[in-house]
Amino acid sequence: MMKIAVLPGDGIGPEIVTQALRVLAVLKNEGMEMTFTEAPLGGQAYDQYGHPYPEFTQKVCREADAVLLGAVGGPQYDNLDRPLRPERGLLGIRKDLGLFANLRPANLYPELANASTLKPEVVAGLDIMIVRELTGDVYFGQPRGMRVNDEGEREGFNTMVYKESEVRRIAHVAFDIAMKRGKKLCSVDKANVLETTEFWKEIVIDVAKEYPEVELSHMYVDNAAMQLIRNPKQFDVMVTGNIFGDILSDEASMLTGSIGMLASASLNETKKGLYEPSHGSAPDIAGKNLANPIATILSVAMMMRYSFDHEAVATRIENAIKKVLAAGYRTSDIFEEGTKKVSCSEMGDQIVAAM
Repeated sequence: MMKIAVLPGDGIGPEIVTQALRVLAVLKNEGMEMTFTEAPLGGQAYDQYGHPYPEFTQKVCREADAVLLGAVGGPQYDNLDRPLRPERGLLGIRKDLGLFANLRPANLYPELANASTLKPEVVAGLDIMIVRELTGDVYFGQPRGMRVNDEGEREGFNTMVYKESEVRRIAHVAFDIAMKRGKKLCSVDKANVLETTEFWKEIVIDVAKEYPEVELSHMYVDNAAMQLIRNPKQFDVMVTGNIFGDILSDEASMLTGSIGMLASASLNETKKGLYEPSHGSAPDIAGKNLANPIATILSVAMMMRYSFDHEAVATRIENAIKKVLAAGYRTSDIFEEGTKKVSCSEMGDQIVAAM
């Protein structure tokens, strides 16, 4: 029995999660055993419980085998105290469940090559996996805060820190994925300036001894950002820390033409995962049935692959999406002349039919 926690979240979250659940319903109706328990996260949770990651949601997520999330956030929450903002719910669940490995694929479907802002010949056939460490680095390092310094001037401060165990475990995840792909891994750091990432590089080099078949390279983060635009197909698997990974994975996502196409997985050491689209809550189109549900449905495919080891099911979902795109169906974010514009629910209709 697969126990799945469902967190619709804010903005377009409920709309896109509904379409993903329709895909899961197809599998359940065919005999796959699964249960769903819904719980609030982010702004939705604050509205109900006064906290972005309340105890009820914590219990549901801890008891689940995998978590499906829509999106969190909205302008109506911007003035809340920082610990109560929706994004704190996301940080909270990552920490609570020990979700240290964020997998961010950036794939470009041939039918969407013209949707990218880069030339088709630069991005056609793009297939990158970015592995981002998710529970350490400057986002979680202590001390942090705001203060008045000894000169009487206000300042903000954060701490970038990594333990050896944290670097080793994310390096192993990245090397394992590289072994199943093109056996190429690029570790991204800023070792010429930051001692934290000099330490990171040292540990990654040590872990590489256990993977002699994988070609390991290193790149400074500023150069990596440039190379993702200049020649993105040089990369296969990239591994980096939390803050660099946050930025680079969003950059890579836009190579594909729309962030609405990209899934993500965040895993702990037992393969329990949080699966969510890479995009945000898009409050400007919430409730209008305009959102692209493909990233969320692809997140379900990643759930089947990484948490439940159902490779054939994951491939089936991905192939259904390829079939729908090949037939010319597009939501507004990927629409171009000569294709068929459909709503969020209509895209769900087509994918369910293709399955």
